[in-house]
Parts: sequence; C-alpha cells; structure tokens
Amino acid sequence: STAPSRDDSLALLFSCAHPALAPAAAIPLTLRAVGGLATPEIARLLLLTEPAVNQRIHRAKQGIRDSGVRFRLPTPAEWPARLRAVLHVLYLLATIGNAPGDAVGDLSHGDAAAEAVRLLRELDRLLPDEPEVGGLLALVLLTESRRPARTGPAGELVPLDEQDRTRWDPELIAEGTARVERAMRRGRVGAYQLQAAVAAVHAEATDWRDTDWPQIAGLYEVLAGIDPSPVVTLNRAAAIGEAGQAREGLAMLDALAEDDAVPRRLGHRLPAARAHLLSRLGDRAGAHEAYRAAAAAATSVPERDLLVLRAARCAPGPPHISATDEMSGGVPG
Repeated sequence: STAPSRDDSLALLFSCAHPALAPAAAIPLTLRAVGGLATPEIARLLLLTEPAVNQRIHRAKQGIRDSGVRFRLPTPAEWPARLRAVLHVLYLLATIGNAPGDAVGDLSHGDAAAEAVRLLRELDRLLPDEPEVGGLLALVLLTESRRPARTGPAGELVPLDEQDRTRWDPELIAEGTARVERAMRRGRVGAYQLQAAVAAVHAEATDWRDTDWPQIAGLYEVLAGIDPSPVVTLNRAAAIGEAGQAREGLAMLDALAEDDAVPRRLGHRLPAARAHLLSRLGDRAGAHEAYRAAAAAATSVPERDLLVLRAARCAPGPPHISATDEMSGGVPG
C-alpha cells in the first residue's frame, strides 16, 4: 500500500498535476510554486515569453479555483493520471538545477537540483515499483555526480570531455547505476530509464576517449522510437559523430535545421553540435562560423564564453590554444 507523505511540496506537485488543469498552464505554476523559479527562468526553460508565462500561471490558478482542486496527495487510484506530469516537472527542475549560472529564482542551482533529488526520493518511497520514478532518480543522481567537476576555479564551465573524472562522486555514480539497472529489469523501459542508461555509460568510462559511443547512439535510437524529439535527435547525431560517423551525424543535424520551429527550440545547442562535427570533418572555417552562431544564441555568459573560445580555436590562421573547450549540445556536462 502507498504510505502517506507529509511533504507539502510533493502534495503541491500532485495538486498542480490535477487532470482538470491543462499541462501547458500547470507546468509553469508548478515550477513557480515547488521550484521557486522566477518568471524569467521559467520562460527560458520552456522557451516562452515572460508575459506568456505569467498568463499561463494565472490561467492555472483560475483553473484551481474553478475546479476546487484540493491541496493533498492523491489516492493510489489517482497516481497514473498525474505521475507523468509530476515526473516532467521534476525533470525540468533538475535540468535547470544543472544549468550554468548562480541562481534560479530563490534557489541556487545546487539547491534546485537537491530539491529535485529530495522529492524523487520521497516519490520513489511511495512508488517503489514504478520504473520511471527509479529511472528519473537515477538520471538526476548520475548527473549530480559530475557537479564537482563541472566548473573551474574561476567559475568557468568545464565540458564533459575536459572534466577531471576523479572529482566525480563515486557514491552517487554507484547508486545511480544500481537504480537504473534495477528499474530496467522490470521490463517497462521508458524515456527516463534510457537517459539514465546513457549517463551510466558516461560514468563507466575512465576517459572521454574510452566512452562507448556506439552504445550511447543505440540507446538514443531506442529513445527516439518511444519518445521522439529534436533534443533526442541532436544527442543521437552527436553520439553517432563521436562513434566515427561525423558525416552521418551532420546530415541528421542539417535535417533538423530544415524545420523552422526546431532551431528556436534547441537554441545554441544545434549550431554548437554542428560546429563540433564540422571540426571533426576538418572544416575549420565552417566550424568557426557555427560556433560564432552558437555563441550568439547562448543565453548564459559561461556558455557563451566557452563557445567564443571554441570559435577562436577554429579561426583561420594558427590554432588558438585555450585551457578549456566545449562540446555543447550533444553531450550533457
């Protein structure tokens, strides 16, 4: 049986995920109420304007008043109708908790990610047999394991291929890997479990060059079959490129760019991933221009600075040497 929870944040999460509320309106409200995110952060995360975010939050509040939604955890029979929305909000909270910068609303980035972990642990206690809860918790733990290595002494971003892996947290890696393996053994593989499996493959590699890129590309191929999105396609293209098929990966990215709505959704990640694959193919001029475009589209100063540095390394003339480098977009930090 489902044990009761006295966690007000979790109760609020499920109240905001009430089926009477449209997800488009409920998600911004939940990020505000549970995550403490300010309107600008929510707008950047959801690729909306700030007035649109405020309008959706107002609409959700009105929907709560009109429907009489009560502030409580649902009964066990009500879990399935709400769980998908709850997990999506916790995924977004963890995502923004690992974004570059110092704060998100009233929380630091570390606090936002820690809150996502705390709520997922409580949710996993309530639903120990739900594989996607375990999968998302595993994904967040494995992502958090890299936090100590993600920034340099001056606060600059350190990309995955440059990180000192001895600084990764071995306890979080062990727990995250064990959780995703346990979740996937249940036989109902979902999107969060597959993303956690990708993170586990990264965690198993002692060096960037030792990463099993064909396995990662295969995991993204499965993910594309059950939960297709431009982000999944971009990550799959990047993995294919790292596996030695840069031209095939670039063709996938160019196909993404043909959809007018996709470049805006992917932001700087699409030109950055293109730049990386162009450099793999020896097209320094093309990579230089693509990195410049990525830097112009970046929404945070640390991301922009790293992309500018990488553009400089691809500039015509003698190569510029920098202490940091970034593969932005295809592989998360």
